[in-house]
Amino acid sequence: MTMDPVDVGLPISVADVVRVARHGARVRLADVARPRIVRSRDYVDALVAADRTVYGITTGFGRLASVRIAAGDVRQLQRNLLVSHAMGVGAPLTKEVVRAMLLLRAQSLAFGVSGIRIEVIELLLACVNAGVHPVIPGQGSVGASGDLAPLAHMALPLIGEGKAEFGGEILGGREALERAGLTPVVLEAKEGLALINGTQAMTAIGALVVFDAQRLATMADIAGAMSLEALKGTAAAFDARVTTVRAHPGAAASASNLRRLADDSPIHASHLDCAKLQDAYSLRCMPQVHGASRDALAHVHDVITRECNAVTDNPLVFAETDDVISAGNFHGQPIALVMDYAKIAIAELANISERRVEHMLDPAVSGLPAFLSRQGGLNSGLMISQYTAASLVSENKVLAHPASVDSIPTSANQEDHVSMGTTSARQCAMILENATWVLAIELLNAAEALDFHQPLHPGPGVGAARDAVRTVVAPLESDRMLTPDLEAVRALMLSGVLRARVEASIGELA
Repeated sequence: MTMDPVDVGLPISVADVVRVARHGARVRLADVARPRIVRSRDYVDALVAADRTVYGITTGFGRLASVRIAAGDVRQLQRNLLVSHAMGVGAPLTKEVVRAMLLLRAQSLAFGVSGIRIEVIELLLACVNAGVHPVIPGQGSVGASGDLAPLAHMALPLIGEGKAEFGGEILGGREALERAGLTPVVLEAKEGLALINGTQAMTAIGALVVFDAQRLATMADIAGAMSLEALKGTAAAFDARVTTVRAHPGAAASASNLRRLADDSPIHASHLDCAKLQDAYSLRCMPQVHGASRDALAHVHDVITRECNAVTDNPLVFAETDDVISAGNFHGQPIALVMDYAKIAIAELANISERRVEHMLDPAVSGLPAFLSRQGGLNSGLMISQYTAASLVSENKVLAHPASVDSIPTSANQEDHVSMGTTSARQCAMILENATWVLAIELLNAAEALDFHQPLHPGPGVGAARDAVRTVVAPLESDRMLTPDLEAVRALMLSGVLRARVEASIGELA
């Protein structure tokens, strides 16, 4: 499948970031960006030629801003900045995150207020297109003055240093470029600073996470609808009039999904006249809980989209007005706050899912065999699935503590308030991974529980979801190792196949 390239320097979306990072879409510098980049760079060259004292161009950095740099040392200053700031530690960021970082750094620079040459931006884009992926340790950013350490590691291969992955091999930066047919650059005044001052590590992680999390919210509706039928709950609480009088859009979207998933269900019809008046909150309040997470993620998506199209380095060069302004666009607070918000929103999808799992496994609540075992005692059935879900949910509660409330001063107190936004983003990715596993556990349990209602069948939407699970996981006739089953269900979710099967049956879901 061919994809349209992403034009850097024009507004891009979170979906564009995903296309480049995950699906290999090509990138190119938009024609409209070229004159503004040249104008900005010409102005920086004029400042250097005039021997003006300008932060980051003819001075040191951070607390060393008062140290004047000789004209002959400007190139050395830029190299020194990159190598000295590349002090990240920990496991490398994934290839997807690295590709997103390269794209977003080029996007920020292409707006023409950073004073960097076109050839440096084009080398960033060439690395994306050629598959040269810098090796970037994931830890070491405090999220103000930008993601200094991660971005320094990202930039080193551009000057032939550091490490990069190319063709499945980890190589020195120069060799990786040469194998891809690319040539390193020698950085001129301000260019090293322009490359590493920004929020592109936290924003790259955030873009990928929020894209996946919004899809996970729909998967939570599907899993919840399966559990509702398995537990012989009622869809009455999802009536459109309920969400109309409390007008939160996320709740309305989830309620609509749940109504459609519950439509035309013989299982629901079988207990319309039962004595039970209300379901437990984890069933009855799905629109309110899933919907609140949807609304939170919508806000996160908006903020991430703005940041994908923002200039976040320092100082900013406004050639038209002969101004170089030292300011704070590198501060990651906007991303830090929303990633902490997203952590809570995603964790709650897992919290309520685990409660539904517990209900299905408890015979006193479900009316089904204990732990969904066909021969309890000899077999434990799905007993331990809830233990695993509980472990993941509990871990999420620790990770959901807001990283943004912390701050440790850096650079000899010049940088005395930092965002910890990259920590927020990394933790959010962990929570998303855990929540995905919890929903896979719910899907596995719900499919098993629905089988016990035969010969009654679920409605078309839930039936399509159950049948999709059954294409990768056989019914649990007796005990077996269940991790492969969970892995298969998770893969079915992430591939989009499960949702596609449901939507082929009942139409597109919100």
